[in-house]
Order: sequence, then structure tokens, then C-alpha cells
Amino acid sequence: MRIFSNDYFELIEENGKVYIQNYKKGFPIKQFDEILGSLTRMKLSNFSNLKKSLQEEASNPVEIGYWFPPMEIEVSKDKMTAHLIVYESTILENPSQFQKELNDILTQRQIVHGIKELNLESITIGKPIVIAEGTEPIKGEDAQVTYIKIPERKPVIREDGKADYFDMNFIFEINENDWLGEKIPAQPGINGKNVYGEEIPAPPGKDIPLKYDRKSAYEVEEDGKIVIRALNKGVVEERQGLLMINNHLPIDGDVGLETGNLEFDGSISISGTVQKGFSVIATGDISIEGTEGVTGAKLIQSREGDIYIKGGIFGLGQTTVKAGGNIYVKHVNEANLYAKKNIVIGFYSLNSSLQADSILVDERKGKIIGGKAIARNTIVTAISGNRMERRTELIIQSVNRQEGYKIIQEKAALLKSTQEEMEKLSEKIEKLAALKNRLTPAQAKVYKEMKEVLEDKKQQVIELDNEIQEMIAAIKSIGKEEIIVKKEAYPGTYIQIGKQSSLITKTTKGKFLLEFGELNI
Repeated sequence: MRIFSNDYFELIEENGKVYIQNYKKGFPIKQFDEILGSLTRMKLSNFSNLKKSLQEEASNPVEIGYWFPPMEIEVSKDKMTAHLIVYESTILENPSQFQKELNDILTQRQIVHGIKELNLESITIGKPIVIAEGTEPIKGEDAQVTYIKIPERKPVIREDGKADYFDMNFIFEINENDWLGEKIPAQPGINGKNVYGEEIPAPPGKDIPLKYDRKSAYEVEEDGKIVIRALNKGVVEERQGLLMINNHLPIDGDVGLETGNLEFDGSISISGTVQKGFSVIATGDISIEGTEGVTGAKLIQSREGDIYIKGGIFGLGQTTVKAGGNIYVKHVNEANLYAKKNIVIGFYSLNSSLQADSILVDERKGKIIGGKAIARNTIVTAISGNRMERRTELIIQSVNRQEGYKIIQEKAALLKSTQEEMEKLSEKIEKLAALKNRLTPAQAKVYKEMKEVLEDKKQQVIELDNEIQEMIAAIKSIGKEEIIVKKEAYPGTYIQIGKQSSLITKTTKGKFLLEFGELNI
């Protein structure tokens, strides 16, 4: 089909390709641009062939471009968008005929979804316009988890005009089958469709595991929710990222001759005190409520929980307090305190040894006088030392970065292997679950044991992940360690952060830290 001709050449279309047949050389190449502009359906694809042909006498037809149909549809690679491109303006002059031809092309290309109505006036020749658009899939809602709110263990120092005291709600007890938390499961998404009408699967919402101790709580489905309830009466605690119910041993009175030393797998609350020379050891929290405090006790130890001593400690040089979590105490005198997390002191520490992640003494009027306070992160007090220049050591011993990375790698390797074991175990459980109604008693027993092992491994994974995150946080805090003395650091106060140290020789105050590797004292 001839699409253009003049005295020099003619353009011929054949099977969607454009050829030039030259009769006479010398046609200016710039004038060819004007011809090309009038041929909206033509696209030049080989300029060198065109230039060469225009410079020669009569020659055989040479391919130089493409010839588009009056209109065409291009579909994106993801099949979510179809564009219409109109190359011939005359087809827009008859709207009904245009719509018929458009419908024919849509049918031919099997485009059936998301077809849009077009305003012919919005169409620009040669410019793509959206004719069909797919429906994106909608991701399902993520699971929603809610847990029982455990009262915050935040000591409050009050002033009633007569005396100051250190008070907090420490033991939070619940009954068997009480609500502990719930999860609204992740929801399936809404599938989408591409322009061909093909369904696009929607990703489901993200599941969130319920973090609780399977030995002290259970889950049950209620009204479309997964609800956690207590297996027994006890004290609610959060340990290693897990919600759990600890056994609770309440002591109405003192720990002494009548009770003997106590060792208990759970939490202990003592309404009185721990008498001189006696010990209390628990896996969970320990709360000693007596306002007179503890005098001369031998050992108070919580292996995994927190310790709260309302009335303070008079250690007489023989009391040791150890906590797998935090220690909260009104005051401490001649005692040794060790906490995996924080030591929080209401009034003062006198001639005592303190070791924790952070040591926090009331910044308004708290005092550390004598002894040694060693933290990994922060030490805060209002006053350090005294006017008698008693030596008081405030020391930050941060995590060794290389050792920290080594621990993370070891725990990450253990985490990975545990997850792999879980996957293999889950596959076996799924196979047995398909045959659940046909299992022999022995097989049913194995099935139950495997599920219990899987639950234990799930808890191991949660605990390992928490330990890794704690170590990562500790490494990130390297270089941010600080010792804060809000009001007065007396001469005799020894400040050490890492390997840098200084003995204060005149009364000062402030935030002490490393700046460019040196103490800012």
C-alpha cells in the first residue's frame, strides 16, 4: 500500500513495515521530517537506510520504519495496566465506530477487567492513555495481640510532710483461668485481578506469635479470638519476653526461726522482714514489705526476677542481694547488690558494693557515699561522696564489642539450628495430624510429645531472640555510657569509664562521659 509519494520517492507499507522506493536523489533530509510529522502512523526505525536511499538514484525498496494500526493497546509487564494509543485522528471523528473498533481490539487482546470509559477529547494522537487498570490485591490485616497490663514497677518517692518512703505495687496476683491476653488472628487478604481478569493472590496479614509460658498458661479459641488464660493462681510476670504465671508463696510475717531459710520455685512476698543470718531464694520475684527493712540477712536472691525491699537494707557487712532482673530498694547500707538489669535506690547507698546494667539513685536527693558502684551503662545520683572526702567509686564497665559480637554469633547459630529443628518437627507433626483419627495409642502419645517439644522449642526461639536483641542494644550503647551527678560530686569521688579514670579534687557536678576518648572532667 502506497502511503506517500512525490517526484523523488514513494513510501510503501507492507505487513506493518514501511519501505522507501527512491526514484531521484537529492531530496533534503530535513524536509523528510515534515513528511514524517504528517504521517502519524509511521515510526522511523532506520535513519541510515533512509539517508543512504535519498542520496542514491533509483534503487530497490529499503525498509526504514514501522506502520502502526489506527490504534493499538499496550499492556504493562505486570499485566496491571493497558494503554490505548491512537495513531490516526480520523477514527475519532465517528465516536460510535471508534467505540466498536476499540471493543474489538479489547476482545481480541482478551482485556476484560478494569476497562475505563474514555472522553475522546482527552485523547492525544500518539500519546498513551490508560484504557484498563487491574485491581491490586489488598493485604490482609495483621494479627492483633493484646496482653494483660502488668502494673509498671516504677518506684515513687513521696513526701507527706513527716517522712519519705519508697513504695510500689510489686506483686500482681491473678486466679486460675483469668484472662492474660488475646490475639485476633491475621486475616486473609482480598485477591486482585489483572486486566486479563486473572486473579492475583493477596498476601495474608502477618501473624504475631503469642509470647507466653506454655507451662503456666494455655490458649483457647473464643469468639474468633485466641485467648490466653492462666493455668493456675499465681503472680503475673514478664520474663525473657514471655508472659508467665509464677507460683506465689506469701509469708505473713518474717522469715526467721519459724520459717527457716526459704527456697521456692516461684515468687515470694514477705509482709515482714528477713531476719539476721537468714536467706530467701526464689526463681521469681521477691517482695519484702516490712517498713523496718532488712538487717543482717545473709542472702536474698531472685534467679530470674526482680527484688523489692520496701524498707531498705542494713547489711552489717554480711548481706548479699542478687537479682536476675532489677533491684528496688529504699536505701542500702554496708551490703552487696548485684542485678542483671537495674538497681534503683530511693535515698542512699552507704559503703556498699553495687553492680548492675544501670544504677539509678534518686536524682533530687539521692546519695552514693563510699563503696563502689559499677554499671555497664549509666550511673545517676544527686550526690557522690561527702564533705569528709570519703572515697566513692563510680565506674562504667561497658560490654566488650568483640566479645559481644561473638556471643551474638553463637546465639544466632543456636537460634538457626533450633528453627531448623522446629521446621523438621512441624513437618512430622503435620503428617501425623493428617492421620490423627487413625493413630494407635502409642502413636498418639508420640504425637502429643512431639507437639510439647515443638512448644518448648518455640519458647527457646523467643528467649534466644530476646537475648540477641539485648546484646545488640548493649553494643549499640557503647560510646554512650555516662555518669550523672546532679548536685555535688565531692572530692574523693573516683570516676571511671572504660579505661579512662579521674579522681575529683574539688566539688563539681555534671554529666561525665568520654569525649574523643577522654573523660570530660
